[in-house]
Amino acid sequence: MSVELTGTTSSRINAALVEARRAAGSPAVGMVLTLVIVTDEENAHDSLKAARDAAREHPSRILVIIRRPGRAAARRTESRLDAEVRVGGDSGNGETVLLRLRGELAEHPDSVVLPLLLPDAPVVVWWPVEAPADPAGDRLGALAQRRITDSYAVEQPLRELAARAASYAPGDTDLAWTRLTPWRSMLAAALDQARTEVTSAVVESEADNPSAELLARWFTARLGVPVEQALSDGPVVTGVRLRTAGGEIHIDRPEGAVATLAIPGQPTRTVALKVRSTADLIAEELRRLDPDDAYAAALRSTVRAPAAAPASPVAVEQEVAEAAG
Repeated sequence: MSVELTGTTSSRINAALVEARRAAGSPAVGMVLTLVIVTDEENAHDSLKAARDAAREHPSRILVIIRRPGRAAARRTESRLDAEVRVGGDSGNGETVLLRLRGELAEHPDSVVLPLLLPDAPVVVWWPVEAPADPAGDRLGALAQRRITDSYAVEQPLRELAARAASYAPGDTDLAWTRLTPWRSMLAAALDQARTEVTSAVVESEADNPSAELLARWFTARLGVPVEQALSDGPVVTGVRLRTAGGEIHIDRPEGAVATLAIPGQPTRTVALKVRSTADLIAEELRRLDPDDAYAAALRSTVRAPAAAPASPVAVEQEVAEAAG
């Protein structure tokens, strides 16, 4: 069931939700959290689809905030809230409300969202593309137990990571980090089997990939070893090599849904390691709402680069000769 509300208020939206539930024959609310998505018209459809897919595992009230501030001189007269309420159908056991905030109201989205939050349920805020510099200090972020950003979705991912590190607060997370969960699990299992000390690491990925940067920082934070970052054609992270006294542990996934895992003294094996969808990533984040200490440590760490190899005597002599000539 879908209900369109033009020039409305939060109280009317709440009333429409109750009425839609009754019409659908399921007035009881069985949702476990409120998921607030802050996006624009261009990305609203894909973001909502991913959230709905994730809500099959975590029945939620999904609030999609689409802000249209308008020109500064006209904000006061143009201030308006339009909403679309959806219950049942694609929303499954949950509820979806699209909220379009125009004019001055767009600068105060918390005043609209606060009355629509499920009582006594966690709140998660997700910015699919552009996120505030300080998510925890944002008007909507301050309402949430978990704040999800995605540094992979912006034009300058590494600059975004620097901003996330500067403003980090418990409850912050990044889908660039969530994408690493299968990699980290597989590497940890491989180290348990090899039982040898890692001396250095190599991370292979496309240029400026934030997941690769976070993985390199994780190695620095957890292993304290130098990390080399090598370029590949992608997509995202394509390979990891851990150099040890007993040989090299490496995972290669140049493309597709499978990778090869090699551990010294064991036969090379094929393992599942697909690039997961946004819905899978959001579903993982909704499984845990406590602070992610591993992400915080990796985010705040600095990659320890390998020491430069000393130049050979021949190379030094050639350089001196070229300088003299």
